[in-house]
Amino acid sequence: MSDVTLPALGESVTEGTVTRWLKAVGDSIDVDEPLVEISTDKVDTEIPSPVAGIVQEILVQEDETIEVGAVLARVGDQAAAPAAAAPAEPAAEPTPEPAAPVQETAPAPAPTPTPEPAPAPAATPAATPAPAPPAPEQPAATPEPAAQPAAPPAPAPATPAPAAPAVAAPPQSADSAASVATPATPAMTGQDASYVTPIVRKLAQQHGVDLNSVTGTGVGGRIRKEDILQAASAVPTPPAAPVTAAAPAAAPATPAPASTTDQSAEASALRGTTQPMSRLRKVIAERAVASMQQTAQLTSVVEADVTDVGQLRSRVQDAFVQHTGGKLSFLPFFVKAAAEALQAFPIINATVEGESIVYPATENISIAVDTERGLLTPVLRDAATKTLAQISQEIADLAARTRDNSLSPDELSGGTFTVTNTGSRGALFDTPVVFLPQVAILGTGIVQKKPVVVSHEGSDSIAVRQTVYLSLSYDHRVVDGADAARFLGQVKARLEAADFVAVMGI
Repeated sequence: MSDVTLPALGESVTEGTVTRWLKAVGDSIDVDEPLVEISTDKVDTEIPSPVAGIVQEILVQEDETIEVGAVLARVGDQAAAPAAAAPAEPAAEPTPEPAAPVQETAPAPAPTPTPEPAPAPAATPAATPAPAPPAPEQPAATPEPAAQPAAPPAPAPATPAPAAPAVAAPPQSADSAASVATPATPAMTGQDASYVTPIVRKLAQQHGVDLNSVTGTGVGGRIRKEDILQAASAVPTPPAAPVTAAAPAAAPATPAPASTTDQSAEASALRGTTQPMSRLRKVIAERAVASMQQTAQLTSVVEADVTDVGQLRSRVQDAFVQHTGGKLSFLPFFVKAAAEALQAFPIINATVEGESIVYPATENISIAVDTERGLLTPVLRDAATKTLAQISQEIADLAARTRDNSLSPDELSGGTFTVTNTGSRGALFDTPVVFLPQVAILGTGIVQKKPVVVSHEGSDSIAVRQTVYLSLSYDHRVVDGADAARFLGQVKARLEAADFVAVMGI
């Protein structure tokens, strides 16, 4: 047997929590096939099996936390399969004798429409409640017992062959997607096909895809992100029907945003329930409390006029989209201005290690990304040396891969300063929490139009301008109020000058 251990998932990751086993004891597994889902304080990932064989032993239960290098399970070679099946055969021998005639007689009436009742008596010994609804409920009840008796017929070489037509009959009365998942991998259908990750579920809601109509192409028939995207592009109209039908029932307004519908559905599912905290949420809570207890935090706020930045965006937007494939938002300007100010005031870019202050040589800016699993901060490295086009593209890539849970742990570590764009949700400003070992975090509020007093040639007037609040939370043990004010002053001046043409990168 070979031990499957928890591999190193990044330099800063030392432990992980088992969230779900994708295989059970006795299941076969191939090389690099996912065996278990692991959650860390950085990412959630699947651990593949390094060898092929049969799962002999599972040593860590779900929700247990283990260190890197600990043994998760043991996998034996293919020779262990007959050994595991041998004790099952003597116990099953008394029952196959009466069951065998049923399977032999089943092919005889196969041409007529009566072969469907034939599998029902065969499934009755395995599941007692099945005989109660023989005819009307059989299409819905057939897939559930099918996953249990599938294991005994697996060792038999010839018997499962005639059973295949019997399984193919129910799909005529049941949904095709649900029936296809049943014969695909009988041993894994009950485990994997019914499980949908939160990311896949949210993606299905966003695209209006009914999960019951999707055939999973993952291990054991599991529904993957690619299956949802393919279903959304193939048949966008049918999934939208139930969503549209549900919306008028609650409110007569037809053009309800998809995000609002998703939030309403999630809120309805959570009300009145108790949910355990995920590992990521526990880590966020622990770090936030530790930060507030171990540091002396306060926040300084300035208001910047970004009207000229908005005009620059409008002038270069078409060329920017043509060059990069994405739109230019205000966030790259904020990040670029902050990165340049960090070069001028390295105390804001510092980190604390014990009683020492470390001044990094580069400006690695963590970008706060809101995901359904919690707040994550992928790192934009060497931000001060990048153009606006590079910053915009990297932020979009990091945010997309963060929400898809496809980042490596190292991409979520090593930040020296953080930018959080709470204005994207409409907030004027906030007082963000500094996360150790960093000493500062910049919050950017919503960019809004408002009347502002402007001076021109010695006279004042009122004009409509675009403004934004910039709030800097900092650790007063290291950063003084004057340092914070100077930093914010340079960021404000850089944005109001709007001299970014040379660093546009297009």
